[in-house]
Amino acid sequence: MRLRIFALAFAVLFALSGCGYHTLGAATHLPPDVRTLSVPVFATRTETYGVEAAMTGAVIREFAARTRFRVTPSASEDADAVLHGTILKEVVSPLTYNSATQQSSSFLITLIVSVTLNARDGRVLYENKNYTFRQQYQSTTDLPTFLQEDPAAVQRLSREFARQLVADVLEGF
Repeated sequence: MRLRIFALAFAVLFALSGCGYHTLGAATHLPPDVRTLSVPVFATRTETYGVEAAMTGAVIREFAARTRFRVTPSASEDADAVLHGTILKEVVSPLTYNSATQQSSSFLITLIVSVTLNARDGRVLYENKNYTFRQQYQSTTDLPTFLQEDPAAVQRLSREFARQLVADVLEGF
């Protein structure tokens, strides 16, 4: 009976060993010589203030949390790879309209971002010129309790973007 239990346990462990689980940063499709990553502040072609800082900060935090790379927030010449991002477009569109107040009560932020990861020698390691992310937020129409909600929506959108970007870079999509 013990032999059967041992054989079953061994078979389960053997089966699980090939299920695609891996340690942090082990599934990266980047060259093994990439140890330091520079992420300078994203460029922007929009007129909105602060979105580029939120996006850059979220990407730096996500790479630092999910990889073993040494991530720097500046365009360092010592970095093995540099991630350049450009916010191409930002659109805020009303979603719902309150006919009593004649104001919009919820909005949708849409960002289109271009990202390129270059090795020190100039090779393109990863590129996506059309990331599109959206985030909805509610607007307060009562002035005594007014709270600007779009900065919080930008923070949420930045975190979602950073998670997707890092996953795409590491998994090679």
